[in-house]
Amino acid sequence: MSNEPFFRIQGTHYVPTPASRGPWDPNSLHGRVIVGLLGHEIERLHGAPEFMPARLTVDMYRLPDLSAVEVTTRVVREGRRIKVIDAEFISGGVSAGRATCQLLKRTQNPQGTVWKPEPWSAPAPADIDPPEDKRSGMGGMWAMRPISGGFGVVGQKRTWMAEVRELVEGRPLTPFVRVAVAADFASPFAHAGDKGLEFINSDVTVYLHREPRTQWLGFEVISHGATDGVAVGDCRLYDEDGPIGSASCAALAQRRLQ
Repeated sequence: MSNEPFFRIQGTHYVPTPASRGPWDPNSLHGRVIVGLLGHEIERLHGAPEFMPARLTVDMYRLPDLSAVEVTTRVVREGRRIKVIDAEFISGGVSAGRATCQLLKRTQNPQGTVWKPEPWSAPAPADIDPPEDKRSGMGGMWAMRPISGGFGVVGQKRTWMAEVRELVEGRPLTPFVRVAVAADFASPFAHAGDKGLEFINSDVTVYLHREPRTQWLGFEVISHGATDGVAVGDCRLYDEDGPIGSASCAALAQRRLQ
């Protein structure tokens, strides 16, 4: 990739680049790179071709600055059919987030037919012109091809998005990491309204029944609810071949620091 990666390796640590800055504070990391790096380390150290990373839950309880990051992992359970891995995101020596990943043994589907919603009918990313708004994708943090709705528009939103840079320099994005680094987008997509985005998410949970086969990921908002400054939101996830899972998030009312 020609674009600057989000992290560079320095010994046992990951050093954030300016590309990893988030929207809430110019001296803090974007949530998507926290989720992505936790997923990356879990897969790198504990993944296996015969296991599907079916759920990744990330709690983000501190807004980390641009200090060097260490990710530690711990095996909670390593069985024949289920593996559970915990990971911790440590920024500048301080814990800022944690993850739990459940990996399930791949096998065959049972016989029978089970009801499921119809997949969305959406144009392919290649058939959609890039948005004219230069702020789209936070000015180049990712690529977007909007399908319907959008920030500042009240109504259901659908879009394609794709990564434009490596998460860690020199390490190509795997299908699982591609989802992990994108999943945080479920929060602003679900929670932004006609006054902009004023919710900061405190967690992300991704459920996958298969990994994506294409670079473009589809997000479709299916729910948003908020009471007393606490919000929850959900998005269905797709690739160009169809549905792959969902992403959910909880969020708190928040205003940006200038």
